[in-house]
Amino acid sequence: MAIKSSATARADSADFRTIIANKLPLMDVRAPIEFEKGAFGQSINHPLMNNDERAEVGLCYKNKGQAAAITLGNALVCGQSKASRLAHWQNFAQENPQGYLYCFRGGLRSQTVQGWLKESGVNYPLITGGYKALRQFLLNELEQLALHPLTILAGNTGSGKTPFLAHCANSLDLEGAAGHRGSSFGGFVTAQANQINFENKLAEQYIQGKFSLAQRLVLEDEGRLIGSVHLPESLRQAMTLAPVVVIEESLDYRLEQIYQEYIIKMTAQYQLAYGEEQGFIAFSEYLAQGLFKVRKRLGTERYGQLKQIQSMALSQQQKGQLAYHLDWLKPLLSEYYDPMYQYQLGLKADRVVFQGNNAQCLAFIEDK
Repeated sequence: MAIKSSATARADSADFRTIIANKLPLMDVRAPIEFEKGAFGQSINHPLMNNDERAEVGLCYKNKGQAAAITLGNALVCGQSKASRLAHWQNFAQENPQGYLYCFRGGLRSQTVQGWLKESGVNYPLITGGYKALRQFLLNELEQLALHPLTILAGNTGSGKTPFLAHCANSLDLEGAAGHRGSSFGGFVTAQANQINFENKLAEQYIQGKFSLAQRLVLEDEGRLIGSVHLPESLRQAMTLAPVVVIEESLDYRLEQIYQEYIIKMTAQYQLAYGEEQGFIAFSEYLAQGLFKVRKRLGTERYGQLKQIQSMALSQQQKGQLAYHLDWLKPLLSEYYDPMYQYQLGLKADRVVFQGNNAQCLAFIEDK
């Protein structure tokens, strides 16, 4: 089966934007450990070598040179292991005829996979420069992102900033790329993206938006850190100079939002992931850890009080009474999040250009 002609055996930097913008499938033939450290949203890992084989070949390359390493690699990946891996590559190529393959630098591993595929009758293109070149392209795009005119969307916790962004055609979701909502309760059931994958996801989101450089982009107000990852410095600097739009909603409105977000949705997600019993245990630990993270700002005595109320609410939840969580969420908003937000907003008061509820802020941004 001929998937691609030899004339299209490579994709270089001129093709990278098309590949990312259109989410063309990518087959990553690096070892799983490399894939876990950093990959792309549309990539799937079908390695040439597993982690142990890669380490063995790498040590051989270091001690005996390239020729010996190639010989060892061919000895390690042969027979049934080669046939099994080749079948995965063939299936990927068959199912994704518009895709590409890559290794770290577009060198021996991707060329080996491409060669073995060709011997089996499949012509499939590779990425020139491999993961490293495509990763550098994304980093360059993040620098471009920082050059856009920006509007920063601020607002108290629970004011609905993330849903708001979903209604803005010219917005980017920093927290979505980070896999974290930015607060002490901001984690999800799945682990947060590492720094490399956060940067990759943000750049991919930016490219897929297909924005013109003159277009104003709307970003949620964030500090340097979103969970355990940090904003690119050029973007962070640009955000500190941008005008600010502030969503203002009532305490009751915001309380309902975080109740839905932290209690209803997170309970469902943990139980979906771990089952009803273990999921509830994991959910309870998530809430306890979130409150523990803000104990210093609450003060020892107040933290102890809210911890006790939270524990009682969890007990009531097991009986089907979830509303008891409002008894600790409400003071958490009014005594911790709101004062912290007011202080932070005061630091950027001279940049505030509009304040209003969700509908008013959306109308203002769309008008601009």
